[in-house]
Amino acid sequence: MIDKNKITQLIEDKLSEDQFIVSLEVTPSNQIKVSLDSESGITIDHCVQISRLVEGSLDREEDDFELQVASAGLGQPLTVYRQFVKNIGQEMEVVLNTGEKLEGELKSADQDGFELETSKREKVEGHKKKQLITRLHRIAFGDAKTVKNIIKF
Repeated sequence: MIDKNKITQLIEDKLSEDQFIVSLEVTPSNQIKVSLDSESGITIDHCVQISRLVEGSLDREEDDFELQVASAGLGQPLTVYRQFVKNIGQEMEVVLNTGEKLEGELKSADQDGFELETSKREKVEGHKKKQLITRLHRIAFGDAKTVKNIIKF
């Protein structure tokens, strides 16, 4: 069985300060899936370097394995605190555990959760037309089912 902690340490030693592991999975059938991200972006060259590093440190005679190294996709949900920090100021779609969907700007993030600013036209007493109401939602990481970037062209 391939040691996940050994691979994690090996990769972390090679990454620069602004790069980080989003996910690392080792299945019982020895499939190794690594997802990387960075404040400045991950290139194909970074993925190739990490792939060669991991492959060079494992012995195929001892363990047969399949290796996939990729950058965290643009449409993929945010899962790691550093991804939230990287995306402050970006438009996000948040689906809460309750099923409620919120869209707005990611304003801040800390170790406990994040803040999302939403704007919505609502009927306000004393006004004929709907008014634009802006709210700041404090959301704990455990209360969000998915958090994704809204991609606009």
